[in-house]
Amino acid sequence: MSEQERIEELRRLLEKYAIEYYVDDNPSVSDFEYDRLLEELQSLEAKHPELYDSNSPTQRIIGKVLNGFEKVIHAQRMLSLGDVFNKEELKSFVDKIWKDFPDAAFICEYKFDGLAMALMYEEGRFVRAVTRGDGEVGEDVTENVRTIHSIPMQIDEHGPIEVRGEVYMPKASFEALNALQESLHLPLFANPRNAAAGTIRNLDTGIARKRRLDMYLYYFQNGERYGVHSQKEALEAMAKMHFRVNPSWRECHNFEEIWSFIEETGSKRNELPFEIDGVVIKLNQFNYQQQLGTTAKAPKYAIAYKFPAQEVETKLLDITLTVGRTGKITPNAVLEPVRVAGTLVSAATLHNEDRIKQYDLKINDRVIIRKAGDIIPEVVKALPEKRDEHVHDFIWPKDCPVCGSKLVRLPDEADTYCVNPDCPARILESIIHFCSRDAMDIDGMGSKKVAWLHGHGFINSIEDIYRLHEHRDQLLSHKGWSDKGLDKLLAAIEQSKKQPLSRLLFGLGIRQVGAKAAGILAKDFGTMEALMAADESRLASINLIGEVSARSIRSFFDQSENRKLIESLQALGVNMEEPKAEVEVTDSLFAGKTVVLTGTLTQMGRSQAKKVLEDLGANVSGSVSKKTDLVIAGEKAGSKLAKANELNIPVWDEERFLREVANRE
Repeated sequence: MSEQERIEELRRLLEKYAIEYYVDDNPSVSDFEYDRLLEELQSLEAKHPELYDSNSPTQRIIGKVLNGFEKVIHAQRMLSLGDVFNKEELKSFVDKIWKDFPDAAFICEYKFDGLAMALMYEEGRFVRAVTRGDGEVGEDVTENVRTIHSIPMQIDEHGPIEVRGEVYMPKASFEALNALQESLHLPLFANPRNAAAGTIRNLDTGIARKRRLDMYLYYFQNGERYGVHSQKEALEAMAKMHFRVNPSWRECHNFEEIWSFIEETGSKRNELPFEIDGVVIKLNQFNYQQQLGTTAKAPKYAIAYKFPAQEVETKLLDITLTVGRTGKITPNAVLEPVRVAGTLVSAATLHNEDRIKQYDLKINDRVIIRKAGDIIPEVVKALPEKRDEHVHDFIWPKDCPVCGSKLVRLPDEADTYCVNPDCPARILESIIHFCSRDAMDIDGMGSKKVAWLHGHGFINSIEDIYRLHEHRDQLLSHKGWSDKGLDKLLAAIEQSKKQPLSRLLFGLGIRQVGAKAAGILAKDFGTMEALMAADESRLASINLIGEVSARSIRSFFDQSENRKLIESLQALGVNMEEPKAEVEVTDSLFAGKTVVLTGTLTQMGRSQAKKVLEDLGANVSGSVSKKTDLVIAGEKAGSKLAKANELNIPVWDEERFLREVANRE
């Protein structure tokens, strides 16, 4: 056998063994034997570079750095699904179909919480993977998807084939990834879906390989060409081709069977090794699907039943207090660790003293928690019927838990404050906030780094950030600091001096002044000097500022320590002006409009879209009301989109938004 023939044989064998292991869960060779054959193939391919094949098993384990992702137009739109949230809505949907097609059957499948993906094959070879994007245009992420071992590089069917499914990150991989992120002092991923999406869009394929993504297939495009005439046949055909198809689907002929599947799925959702957020109910027969057709965004023959936010029981071990940058005291629940919606939860905010009283929470109570929007953990209620002799009241303190100063509760407010400006906790949180991404955006000055510098006495105030270079030799004497790393940090600090006034204002942590209000103030006054000279009535006259914010702003600038801070920052070279807009925004379509962003924007992040809109003169709001002029809806838009439709507010998809922005550049 020639070396070329041996290379071809090894590729066939390794592909076969990978399918047995990752798809069929029935390996016929040991890991040792697989690794031995892979090593042999790598050695032979190194000797024969002229025999390179992008689909070789060796290419799954080689990291590459990509230049970017090519845009690809889908041959057939990748639609999203409509949602229902209760039994009545779902029954209405299927009954309507049964009225037209009495013999219709439905296929119920898990609704995987991942990233929709299309796979293309030609002459039996995997050639391309494309994200859903906006449904019309996606991104070519072939190299990253190639690292997913359960996806076959070769199939027996030689015609052009496109199959679609969901790329996801298994729970175990997600936990391992976040453990690694934490050990490296990097931000944690909120959930497996975000982690999967970030991995697929990473330009370093080595990252995708290490993070161990997986994929389930559920759609066979143009299956009729291959004798497939129903969703059931499509799932079976894809499984025979060795695509990974989740076996937990069910053919249903009446509503009782559909609802039974949903209840069974909901009851075991927590035990599944991957995240699901509902059940997809799909008309089985393709000829009926074609007769029903689609809307602009979703098929009329399928719907997603979304599960309610998960609620689980755990124990309230303690209530701790944290002091924020404004002095606000926030109670936090310390919980017996429990898994909720894919993540291990051991803490939740309790907001304020009134919330503790309202829920009648006691230490060692059994409590119900959930993740609001499947993202933020919150305590829902106590279970007083499960109390024992170990339960005791939590006593709200009169003094700051950090500095010992008397706490103050302002009239008509639920929050309690430490008003000592020298409180170490307030100082630390103020510095962290000042360095944060939405404020001065100092790369390398995350919360842990700031806490270390503060704890070791290098930074005791905001202005000390800009004096850190004076301690270079001392810093290098500490473990973990290098010349290169310190130079990079000091360069980032120096660069932050050029940030616009709007970021500085937000970074100062003025009560009632968020990033949006800071931008409005900076644009209105232009300089810090002009803003500091403005009286309360002038401030209150500004659109979206109002009397409460005006009073807070004036109070901040009236305090001598704050004026001294600003003088120090100016002396250290920090910019005190807002750059003038290069173009007038008064002619912009968005000028003066109130715009709401909802859902996932796949081509432009929410923060970037917000900045673009504000630069074009829009006011970006977080909620939909009668005052809203426009809603921009990305993927998985929920209640805000529904409310916009209810109020007849114009809705754009991301593609329309990007097109309008491009027309104004």
